[in-house]
Amino acid sequence: MQPMTGTEAAGGGLRERKKRATRAALTEAAVRLAAEHGADNVTVEAISAAAGVSVRTFFNYFTSRDDAFVVIDADVAGRVRKAVLEAPADQPPLDVLRDALAVELAEAERQHELWTLHAAVLRTSPHLLVRSLIAHMADETAVAEVIGLRLRAPAAAGADTAPVPSPAPEPRGDAGAAPATPGSDADEAERRRALELYPRLLAAVAGAAVRVSVEHWSFRQDERTFADVFREVFALLAAGLPAPPR
Repeated sequence: MQPMTGTEAAGGGLRERKKRATRAALTEAAVRLAAEHGADNVTVEAISAAAGVSVRTFFNYFTSRDDAFVVIDADVAGRVRKAVLEAPADQPPLDVLRDALAVELAEAERQHELWTLHAAVLRTSPHLLVRSLIAHMADETAVAEVIGLRLRAPAAAGADTAPVPSPAPEPRGDAGAAPATPGSDADEAERRRALELYPRLLAAVAGAAVRVSVEHWSFRQDERTFADVFREVFALLAAGLPAPPR
C-alpha cells in the first residue's frame, strides 16, 4: 500500500492516541528533515529534537534511524486488516476493502504535502525505497490473508474476536519497550505461497487503486476532491473496468 496517515477516528484510548501522535510526530520530523538535508545527513538526535522527544523515546518506536523514513504510518495496515475482519459478512470483499481504506484516506488532502515529501525522500535514497517496498509487500500479504479468512470462514467476519494476522510484531510506544523483530524472508515467502489467487489479486489491486487515486488527484486538485477520485476508481473496479464511451 502507498504511504497513508491514520486518523483520530481510528479509535483507542487516550494512551494509544498519544502513542500514535508521538510516532506520527517522529515520522513527520524525519521526512521533513530528510527532504531538506538528505536522509543520510539526518541524525536520530535531530529527529528527536524536531519532534520534541528524547532519543530514548525515539528508540521506543524505531529500531534504527532508517526505520523512521520507511512508511509514514506503520499502523495503517493493522487498522485496515481489523476493519476488513469486522465488516458485515454479507458485504462484498471489494466494498469491504474500499471502506477500510477510505477511513485511512479521510485526511488525504491535508496530508498530501507530507506524502509528496516522503516520495521525494524515497526517490533520492534507493536503500530506503527498497525497504519501503518490502514493508508494503508485507502489508499487502497480511491484507490478502484477512481477505482469504473472510472467504474461508464468512461467519467470522464482523466478529470483534476475529484474529488479525500481522506481518510482524508492532513496536510499542511504552518507555523501555522492545522494538519489533521483522519476520524472516523465508516466513514471508511461505505466507505468500499459501495465499489463494483472489485474495492476493484483490489486495494488490486495492494498493494500485490507492496509488492511482493519489497520483490522478494530485494533478487535478483544482477540479475534484480526493474523495471523488477515490470513489470513482473503486466504482470502475466494481463495474469490471468497462471501457469509457468514445
